Amino acid sequence: MTRSLPVDTRDFRVDLGDDGVAELVLGPAGGMPALGADGHAELAVIWPRLAREPGVRCVLVRSEGKGFCAGGHMDLVQGMLEREGDRLRVMREARDIVQGMIDCDLPVVSAINGAAVGAGAVLALLADVSVAARKAKLIDGHTKLGVAAGDHAAIVWPLLCGMAKAKYHLLTCAPLDGEAAERIGLVSLCVDDAELLPTARGIAGQLAAGSPTALAWTKRSLNHWLRAAWPAFEHSLAMEIMGFAGADAREGLAALAEKRPPRFGA
Repeated sequence: MTRSLPVDTRDFRVDLGDDGVAELVLGPAGGMPALGADGHAELAVIWPRLAREPGVRCVLVRSEGKGFCAGGHMDLVQGMLEREGDRLRVMREARDIVQGMIDCDLPVVSAINGAAVGAGAVLALLADVSVAARKAKLIDGHTKLGVAAGDHAAIVWPLLCGMAKAKYHLLTCAPLDGEAAERIGLVSLCVDDAELLPTARGIAGQLAAGSPTALAWTKRSLNHWLRAAWPAFEHSLAMEIMGFAGADAREGLAALAEKRPPRFGA
């Protein structure tokens, strides 16, 4: 039996199970999940809410769409190009999303199906246990858009897969499928597509049945490695947001919309 936690967005829902697992479900069903302004704002405040919710002992992030999450909706990105207020708001929210996942004492599991880009990669890779389907597609596309890789990459990619691999994938935007992501250490596990949700739910159930204090204190201790990298994250996030005010970001978005290679510096 499940009940829903009210959220002020249609971009995702939160189902609370009797087993102590809260499922943050990205949608819409059958479509490509993406975050609009309300979804991005709600994601920035959901983590402390879940940590305080009675009976919740683990969070599973999954999608019922044809991919995991494509990141920010085009309307959200367009607003950042046009308005300083939008850029400053998204910067605050991006910081709160990353900090919220790091500081949340509940273990977080991600089940990555299809594409995970931008904010979708944040949810996928900042999870404590990340499970990817073989056909998953992880990509940080910031530099292709003409802005710095800022929302999570600087804080976690070098720790997960090493600096050489992090630089290669963040600078070139080369995608990784589930097997490649597991091979370089970017995700915890790679499984057959049909086994993705059962595997992720099994891990979430195991964690929900574990000692809350032992798991929380272990996560809190390990995440000091991420906190030590916080200055790099703050800098990269500021550089990303600054980039949205520039010509390269406008060209990158235009090229994406027109399905052509960008012509930066032209």
